[in-house]
Order: sequence, then structure tokens, then C-alpha cells
Amino acid sequence: MQFPESWLREFCNPPVDTQGLAQLLTMAGLEVEETRPVAPPFTGVVVAEILEAHPHPQADRLKVCKVDAGGATPLQVVCGAPNARAGLKAPLATVGAELPPGADGKPFRIGVGKLRGIESHGMLCSARELGLSEDHGGLLELGADAPVGTPLRDAMALDDTLFTLKLTPNLAHALSVYGIAREVAALTGAPLKAPAIAAVPPTHAAKLPVRVEAPDLCGRFSGRIVRGVNTQARTPAWMVDRLARCGQRSVSALVDISNYVMFEFGRPSHIFDLDKIHGGLIVRWGRPGERLELLNGSTVEVDGAVGVIADDRQVESLAGIMGGEATAVSDATRNVYVEAAFWWPEAVQGRSRRYNFATDAGHRFERGVDPAGTVEHIERITALILEICGGEAGPMDDQVLRLPERDPVTLRVARAAKVIGMPVAQLRCAEVFRRLGFAVAEGEGTVTVTPPSWRFDLRIEEDLIEEVARIVGYDQLPDAPPLAPVVPHVPPETRASLHAIKHRLAALDWQETINFSFVEARWESELHGNADPIRVLNPIAAPLAVMRSSLIGSLVQVLRHNLARKAPRVRVAETGRVFMRDDAVEDGERAVAGIAQPRRVAGLAWGPADPLQWGCSERPVDFYDIKGDVEALLAPRAACFVADTHPALHPGRCARVELDGRAIGFVGELHPRWRQAYELPSAPVLFELDLDAVLQRPLPAPQPLPRQQAVTRDIALVVAEGVAHDALVAAIQDDPEGLVQRVTLFDIYRPVQPQPGLAAGERSMALRLELLDPAATPTDARIDAAVAAAVARAAQAVGARLRG
Repeated sequence: MQFPESWLREFCNPPVDTQGLAQLLTMAGLEVEETRPVAPPFTGVVVAEILEAHPHPQADRLKVCKVDAGGATPLQVVCGAPNARAGLKAPLATVGAELPPGADGKPFRIGVGKLRGIESHGMLCSARELGLSEDHGGLLELGADAPVGTPLRDAMALDDTLFTLKLTPNLAHALSVYGIAREVAALTGAPLKAPAIAAVPPTHAAKLPVRVEAPDLCGRFSGRIVRGVNTQARTPAWMVDRLARCGQRSVSALVDISNYVMFEFGRPSHIFDLDKIHGGLIVRWGRPGERLELLNGSTVEVDGAVGVIADDRQVESLAGIMGGEATAVSDATRNVYVEAAFWWPEAVQGRSRRYNFATDAGHRFERGVDPAGTVEHIERITALILEICGGEAGPMDDQVLRLPERDPVTLRVARAAKVIGMPVAQLRCAEVFRRLGFAVAEGEGTVTVTPPSWRFDLRIEEDLIEEVARIVGYDQLPDAPPLAPVVPHVPPETRASLHAIKHRLAALDWQETINFSFVEARWESELHGNADPIRVLNPIAAPLAVMRSSLIGSLVQVLRHNLARKAPRVRVAETGRVFMRDDAVEDGERAVAGIAQPRRVAGLAWGPADPLQWGCSERPVDFYDIKGDVEALLAPRAACFVADTHPALHPGRCARVELDGRAIGFVGELHPRWRQAYELPSAPVLFELDLDAVLQRPLPAPQPLPRQQAVTRDIALVVAEGVAHDALVAAIQDDPEGLVQRVTLFDIYRPVQPQPGLAAGERSMALRLELLDPAATPTDARIDAAVAAAVARAAQAVGARLRG
């Protein structure tokens, strides 16, 4: 919300300076994000009138002007502006004036100069030369009523300050200059100058038929016909300036009047071209298939969840958001219908975001606009239309269907003091509410408040406590340290901290990334096979419409973001929650019924396996690099990797990660289909693990050192190409006697040509067996028997045989 300080002080003028006012508003919860002057410093600039303008005898683009600056005699000024003409009033920087600093940071001083042999006593200025705007197409044209010779800063009220407020959604009542003035009056006790809006007497009896079919959409609808308006009338300079200082450009007189009253009192309104309305207006919910071309040029399709204003033929406006092009006012408009309504906030919320745009009207209506002022504000708009555009006003049509019910809210003074953290008297609480304009009833230790029509945020006791704290001033709260028992929380030794896991990832050359928990639905269906993700009811952006059930999509998007910025190597990891449907989950302090929220840790690597260096040749990262990082992350526990499939991963380069016989995640290379679909130059390698499983760590268990020496035996087994290493090793290690302690593969042999003992499709695997009996030294016979038993188990399990 942006507004000029001078406009605020017309409604409430407290005895505080600009900085004090900014501090006061911020400490009352209306955060002042920025204050800046309307115009930069300059001196010696006055209002001047061009009496004559003749072509320069030696320059085609220059004019020699005779200028009245309020002195005894006119001044001669040479000017190159294309709009310099007799009768124009424009700013004149007189001799000795200082204009705003240029690129060098030094003020620009005006002196007597010569341009092509003709003296110039001053400079006629554009808006850009005065630092008022970026417009430098010609001289700044002033109003015909601007007094000649008056300092420009006084004539244009340039010694003013622009306030920019950053308001929270509950402060919708402060989305107008009058609403902020009401807050300032409550904060300072300065009188609030309520505007006296007189009713405009009707001069004709015409009414537009209006039917409200949806009371749950529109609780009150007011409007009137104004005939014979001149839409080509020029908006007064004072109104253009105020709109500009609120960040709104001037469009046309009618649009400017509507916007002006919105900034003044916070009520959006709409002005229809009466002659373009077919029959009457109908306020209803939209119907599937109906389309509307909006004032911003876009065409939208509505349905039963979107409120509309329609006529007998078609939809003419999105209720509370934006009007339609078909009934927009134009230069040819002569008769208008002025509308102001109360739209229920729930009926407007999220609708404009659905169509990927936002409007000032929607911003206000979805937070709540005072339903009591529709008629009064139409009277204000009508008076301005008659003053600026002329015309004849018809009778007011006001239909009240259903307005918000304001239930009384009771404040317990003792609880207010406890929550605020300082003593607060009942008299002080009641005074705060009365200064805010609330209806107050006092009881024994209680204050009961009936919220006014313009406050939609007062529903519970805590809301009233906040009002007391705001008006008293957050800067008045005592600086008292909290008093509470400090109970240290000792984490179990069998569980590592999340911080330790992140440090371990960083030590393995992974960079942490943090992403939104809501993602594109496409990622869920393609990369996780989730056809029914949990949808976000009110997404911050249309693509981010579902909750993620996997971290993969977020990491792939991070990769694309980095590749778009020419990153040569990407290794990113993330820890976070995912969200899945699970009927077994019940409501709890940290749980929502039907939704599981496990934590995951995931990583994505793309590009060279190592940073650029001289010690080794460059090679792309592969499955085994990431498998090694997963093993290091889980150490000292040993994970088992089992070939598997996953919707996001290459079917032949994907493994399921098991720990203690339980699947905890997967590792693999991105599927070629998704590599192409997401426009990646090569496939990254990813992993995703259950974070709770990663955090578990076994306690060290002391073991006595063996008193006997281990014995090793090497064997070479011939197996089929399809036999997995894990299956072979598991069969050998499954020793009921417990003599085989460790099995290590140290060689694989595949003959180029067939050899005796090795058939086609077979390979030789050399294994080292470590045998140990802690109780006694094994004899040769026992060792030979254990090796023979191991070979027999391998033969039975995977069809292995000793290589001859």
C-alpha cells in the first residue's frame, strides 16, 4: 500500500513528524517498508507561462520563447522541447537555480547561456530533468490554474513523502488512506476528520434491473445510472498527482475516479457502459463453458466456482476481480452504470490467482471490504463524475441480501496482561477499543467488543489482545527475559543427528539444496509413478499444485536450473519430508489423518566424477560412484544393493538399497526417457533413502581379540554370466559351523576364446576365504572340509564348480 503523507494528514494530522509517523505505524503492526520524498531536492524552479514561441533563426529544433516567470519583465529562454508553445505553463529553472544531481552526483546549476548566438535566461524543464519521472518527451505541462511565479515545490506540493506499507492479510481495513488515518487517530488521539459525503439528488428516474441470484457470492449490491457524461473530459491534475503517488497511472476520467475512491476509502467499484448492457444485470455463479474477455485483454473460461456479473446475453464481469471488455467505457460512452458491492471474501479468494493475474480489487475483496459503505461511496463517485465529466444522476438502487454477522468477543483483562507480558488496566483496554471505533461493554474484569463492519479479523479473544498490544505499542513492551525451566534433551546414542548427516554429505562433496514441498503434478506421475498426489488447495503458483512424494523431481529441476547457467558439474543433495496418502495414519500432535510424512535424504550427481585436476583423467560420474557414497553415508552398517526397477530410473542401472533385510531406498541412473523429456545433455545418477533409517547407528559392541590366527584359502569357481556376486558370496558365507568369517572377490576371468573347463557364457571368479575359530587352531583336515563344504553350498545355490 503506497500513499502520500499529505493525503493522510488531510484525514488525521497528529503532532508528529514524518519519521515519527513511520515509527508509530511500524510499532502498531503496519510496517512501513519505505519512505521516500516525492521529488528530489532542487531550488529556484517556478511556474512560468510561455507568452511567445518563435523558431530559432539558426537552429531548426530550437525555439526562442518569451516567458512570464512572475517578474517585472518577461524572460528570454531558448528551448528545444517539441511541445513548447504560447499559452503553455511549465516549470522554469531561473538563473541561479540548482537542479537534481546528474550522473556525476553534483547539482546542476543554471546560469545565463548562449545557444547559437541567442542568450537564454533560464531553462524550461521536463519531468525527467526535475527528477519527477522518466518522461523527457517534452516540457512538464502544468495546469492552466497554476499561479505564475509560484515556486514549483509549492504549486505541486512536492515537499511530500511517499509511504509504502507492508501489510499482513488481517489488516485489510488499512488498504486505504482513510483506513490508515483511522489507525493513526486511534494511536495518537488526534481527531479523525470523517468526510462529509452528501447524497447526490437524482434528476431522472431510470434504474437498471439487477437480480442477485447468489447471496453466498454477493451480500449487498448497489448501483445507479448516470446519463450524459463526457468521457473525454480531462482528469484534474490534483487527482492525477495523487493517483501517481499511490503508484497508479492515469487512464481516463471515469477510471481515475473509480481508482481514486478505492485508494481513498478502500472500496473497489466498477463503471459499466450502460448502452452496452443487454437487458439487466444478473449476479450469479458462473456456468461451465462460459467465456469472458477481460479488460487486460485476456480471455478466461469460468465455471461454477467463479462469481460473475452477467446480462441477458453473456458474462460481463468477474465478480470482485475485473470487468469485461464488452461493457468497458470508451470515448464514445455517454451513459454509465456505477456499481459497488459487497462480495464475500470466500467467494473471491484464489480466483484471480487461478487465472494467473492479480488486481487491486481482488486483493481487497478477498480480505474483506466494509459492506456498510456501498451507497456512501457511490455517492462520492457520482459527485466526482458530475464535477469532472458532467451528467445527470439517477436514483440509488441498493439491494441488501445477507451481510456478515458480528458476534461479540470478550476479552479477559487478566489474560490480556499475561499474554502481552505487562500489566494492562481494564480502563486502558476499553479506551483502546473505543478509539478504534468499536462498540464496548465492560464487565467484572472483562471487556466485550462488537467488531465494526470494516473489521473481518476480530473473531477470538487473542485478536482483541493483539489490538491492545498494537495500540499500546510494541515498543512499550518491557524487555523481560523469559522465565521457564530448562530441561536438556539428551538424544539417544543409537541415533545420529540430522546435522551430522549433512556434514557427512558435505564431506563427500555434496552441496545442500532446499526446495518447496509442493511441486508440479507432472514430476509426481512421471518420476514417482504417483497418479493421485495430495493436491494443494490454494497453490502459490499454478504449476506448484501438489505435495511431493519424492525428492527426485526437485533435484532434477535444480539440475536444469544449474545447467541453464552453464554449471560444468552438479552434485546436490537434500533432506526433507515427503507426503503420501496412508489410511493407517491417525491425527496427532505431529500427524494428519490419512497422510504419511516421512523424511528422506536424496542426492543427484551429474558431470565429471571429480573436479578438474591433473592427478587423474576426467570421466563421467557413474552408478558405482554414487553407490560408494551411499555406502559411506550408511557406514559402519553394510547395505545390500539388489537389482530392481523404479519409474524414474534406468531399468538396467537401478538398485534397491536394503539394510538389515529392509528396503530403505534406491540408487540408479535417470531413465533415458526422462533425460530426453527434461532436456538433459546426459543422464544424472540419483539416490533417495529413508532418512530415519540413515540416522540409526549401532552402538559399538566390544569384542575380544582372537587368540588364534586366521587362515586364508583361495578358490576359483566357474559360474554362469548371470550369477550375481552377492548370491555367490552369501552362499559361501552361510557356514553352519561358523568357520568362514569373510569372503573377498579378487579376480574375474572371461576367456576371449573358449578354453577347457570354461564354456560359452561362463566366467571364473577367484575368491579368498578367511577362516577362523576363536577357540582353537583349525587343523588342515578341518580347513579342507570347510572349503569343500563352501564349494558344495555354492554349487547347490548358484550351480558353481571348481575351476580345473
